[in-house]
Amino acid sequence: MMSQLFHRPVIAAVILASLGLSQPAGAQSIETAAKQAIITDFASGAVLLEKNADEMMVPSSMSKLMTVYMVFDKLKSGAWKPTDLLPVSEAAWKRHYKSEGSLMFLPVNSMASVDDLLKGVVIQSGNDACSVLAEAYSGSEEAFAEEETRRSRQLGLTKSVFKNASGWPEPDHLMTARDLAILSRRLIADFPEYYKLFSQMEFVFNGIKQGNRNPLLYNTPGADGLKTGHTAAAGYGLAASIKRGNRRIVMVLNGMSSMKERAGEAQRLAEWAFREWETYPLFKAGDVVVPDAEVWLGEAETVPLAAKGNLEVTLPRRVRPEMKVTTVFTGPLPAPIKAGTELGKIIVTAPGMITVELPLVATADVQRLGFSGRISAAIRRTIWGAKK
Repeated sequence: MMSQLFHRPVIAAVILASLGLSQPAGAQSIETAAKQAIITDFASGAVLLEKNADEMMVPSSMSKLMTVYMVFDKLKSGAWKPTDLLPVSEAAWKRHYKSEGSLMFLPVNSMASVDDLLKGVVIQSGNDACSVLAEAYSGSEEAFAEEETRRSRQLGLTKSVFKNASGWPEPDHLMTARDLAILSRRLIADFPEYYKLFSQMEFVFNGIKQGNRNPLLYNTPGADGLKTGHTAAAGYGLAASIKRGNRRIVMVLNGMSSMKERAGEAQRLAEWAFREWETYPLFKAGDVVVPDAEVWLGEAETVPLAAKGNLEVTLPRRVRPEMKVTTVFTGPLPAPIKAGTELGKIIVTAPGMITVELPLVATADVQRLGFSGRISAAIRRTIWGAKK
C-alpha cells in the first residue's frame, strides 16, 4: 500500500520547558532519630525522606488506622450508621480492662454507638473500642484481624500483618512505615467526609475526658491527623498529616525514645518538608500538549494530543531550574485514529531523578482517506516531503 511505501516515521521530541518538575530518585538526606521513617507528598506520592521504610516494625496503636479504615468503609457503604449501637461483650471487656493500654473505659455488657466508638479509637486510642468494633464486624477479633490483612493487600499495603484490631503487642503483628503512609493517604483520599474526626481535640465518654494524643495538633500549623503509637518494644511513633495551602504531606515516624523526642522530631521534619520541597502541577487530564501532531493518510492533516491524566511532581526547590519536560511520539501518525488512543508520552527528566512519564492521547477521531485520497497524499509527500 502507498502508506507502507512512502510513510517515513520519525520520532518527534519537543522540549516544552525547563519547568523544574520531577519525582526524586530518592529522598534527600536529613538525619532523624526515628528508627523507621517516611515522608511523602500527598498529591504526587513523591517520597521526600525515607529511612528503613520497608523494615517490618511493631506499629503499636498506629495500626488502629486499619481498623478505622474498615469502619469508615462500613459507614460509607451504608451497612453501618453512626447511631448504630454495638454490644460491649465480656470477652472484649476482659481483653483490656486490666491492661496498661489506652482505654475508652467502656462498661461491660453495655451498648455504645459506632460514632462514640470511632471517637474512642481515634481520639482516646481506646483498645477496648477496637475490640468492640472488631467483634461487631467479623464476630471475633481474630477473624477481624485476618480480614484486615486481606483488605490491606487490596489497598496496596504489601507487607502488613494484623493479629488484632488495636495494635496491642502480639507476635507477628507487624507493619512497615511505607505501608502506614499508604494507609494514611487512603484514609484521607477515600473518606474526606469522615477524616475530620482525626482533628477533634478531645472526647468525653463515661464521664472521662481525654485529649487527642497527636502532639502536632497543638503546635504545628496545618496538622489535622492521624495517630500516635507507643509500646516498649517499638518506642514512640506517629503517623501524621499536615496541610498548608494546597499542599499536604504524610509522615510516619517510629522508634523514638520519648514523647518529647517524637513531638520535636515530627515538628522539625514537617517544617523541613514544607521549606525545602515543593509540588508543581504540570498538566491536568485533557490538557492539549501537542496541538497539531501530523497525521498520515487521514481526513484531517493533524490531531491534537492531550495529557491522559494529571501530572504533579514534587522536588527540592533548589533543583527546579534543572528540570526538563519533553513530548515524544512517532509521527506522522497513521490514520485511522480513535479518540483516546495512546499515541505518545510526556517525559520529565533531570539529573538525579527518576524519569516520569505520562501518556499522550488523541483528542479526536481521524478517519482514513479513501483509496484515491491515499494515492494523492502519497504522491504529494513524495514530491514535497513532510508537511512543514
